[in-house]
Amino acid sequence: MGNTETVRTGVFDEAAGLRREQRGWYFYDWACSVYSTSVLTVFLGPYLTSVAGHAADAGGYVHPLGIPVRAGSFFAYSVSLSVVLAVVLMPLVGSAADRTGRKKQLLGVAAYTGAAATTGMFFLDGDRYLLGGLLLVVANAAQSVALMLYNSYLPQIAPPEERDTISSRGWAFGYASGSLVLIVNLVLYSAHDSFGLSETEAVRICLAAAGLWWGTFTLIPLRRLRDRSARAAEATAPGLRQLAATARDMRRHPLTLSFLLAYLIYNDGIQTVISQASVYGSEELGLGQSTLIGAVLLVQVLAVAGALTMGRLARTYGAKRTILGSLVAWTVTLSAGYFLPAGAPVWFFVLAAAIGLVLGGSQALSRSLFSHLVPPGKEAEYFAAYEMSDRGMSWLGPLLFGITYQLSGSYRSAIISLVVFFVIGFALLARVPVRRAIGEAGNRVPQKI
Repeated sequence: MGNTETVRTGVFDEAAGLRREQRGWYFYDWACSVYSTSVLTVFLGPYLTSVAGHAADAGGYVHPLGIPVRAGSFFAYSVSLSVVLAVVLMPLVGSAADRTGRKKQLLGVAAYTGAAATTGMFFLDGDRYLLGGLLLVVANAAQSVALMLYNSYLPQIAPPEERDTISSRGWAFGYASGSLVLIVNLVLYSAHDSFGLSETEAVRICLAAAGLWWGTFTLIPLRRLRDRSARAAEATAPGLRQLAATARDMRRHPLTLSFLLAYLIYNDGIQTVISQASVYGSEELGLGQSTLIGAVLLVQVLAVAGALTMGRLARTYGAKRTILGSLVAWTVTLSAGYFLPAGAPVWFFVLAAAIGLVLGGSQALSRSLFSHLVPPGKEAEYFAAYEMSDRGMSWLGPLLFGITYQLSGSYRSAIISLVVFFVIGFALLARVPVRRAIGEAGNRVPQKI
């Protein structure tokens, strides 16, 4: 009797420990999503461009390291440089996390590096464009590394049957946080005169506040997440050799690679829609900045409901079928967007609502499905590859968008061209036998997948 009671107590304690970790895990999305929403999506691009403009010469060029760069391109080049840095760092840090078992410490270092760089953007004024570029590169690369480590916890803190739900809740926390902080920032920015602030001061406060938010709420996951035992020690490959070593290991799991290819394609479409929708709204539909910012906020708010709803659908129909359904919804949404009338904000808001409802769920379920395909003990290393496909490979969509516009002169043609990513992604994902892929990765196959 005593032994049975001890076993029951142990099982209960383990379950309670996992629940505690899961609640802590949600809060990292709550912490870091304000960077993506308020800093990258809304404030930093236009502001850093204006700072670079103040430092530009008569021809409109700045000269970082003696290289002539148009002031209007400096933000985009800084983002690109941060992606290159992240692509180098992620496989190294991922391998180190799996090898040493010190994932939480590495998450803390990455998160607080990014939060500190973002908070430091308060000092970005005048003509300090180089400071802004440096802080952006550091913050963006650190966020990518931290998200890779954060994502790699999913298969460790959630049993297979719960991963869709847990992943969806994490995304919902992130979108809720992003919406809340964005509302506060927009009030401060719009009414800056009432607060005795200049427009520049209001933007700098919004940027720094995102960094302080990120750093403050990161304390919760760092207190609740636990490190697991490390896998057997092995030699560390320096630099890009570690990326090549990870790629060689992934070739032993071709079905995992097949899913990653499908995700790379359709996620490229998702990221391009997010980044180019405001261009379509302003240039083709003639909508004002307030309408576009309102649409961004609507997407954030509805993505919370969308992530939770699609998580519930996955419990009934499985993650793969639900993702495939979302890709159909993306295709229909873009097709409808092609026919939107110019100068009609209400229809653009309808489009934004449709994007919000499928956005969070598409991303959350893709993460949870991939977590089933990762060999045990290599979570961080494989999620480094996953994060690189998310961060480092999303260039085909903008390229197609730009080429289509250049050839046709129509943003409507450019936006409808992105349907190809969802069609191809659907076809590739439909061909992946996920049950067999999970078994070949060495994981237990859940009842619904």
